[in-house]
Amino acid sequence: MQITDIKIRKFFDEGPMKAVVSVTLDDALAVHDIKVIYARERYFIVMPSRKNPDGSFRDIVHPINAQFRAELEQAVIDAYHVQLVATQAEENRDASDHTALAY
Repeated sequence: MQITDIKIRKFFDEGPMKAVVSVTLDDALAVHDIKVIYARERYFIVMPSRKNPDGSFRDIVHPINAQFRAELEQAVIDAYHVQLVATQAEENRDASDHTALAY
């Protein structure tokens, strides 16, 4: 199974959740609402889940083996960092453009 696309849907500045991501597998299956979390000095992903009647949460979808989980986690975190840097560069460029127009 190949990861064919990763889209960062939303970034968060506050709190441990840093982004919500969608992943496409084999150009055939999309998994939405994967969360990028930063806690205890490291990044990791949390799979989409639902709340059970007893208040606990259960993953809706999850990797079956550790090898694919590691591959998925690394790909998502790498895509998050690439998009974060691109977004920050764009914001800096826009701020520079607005400053230049003010003169």
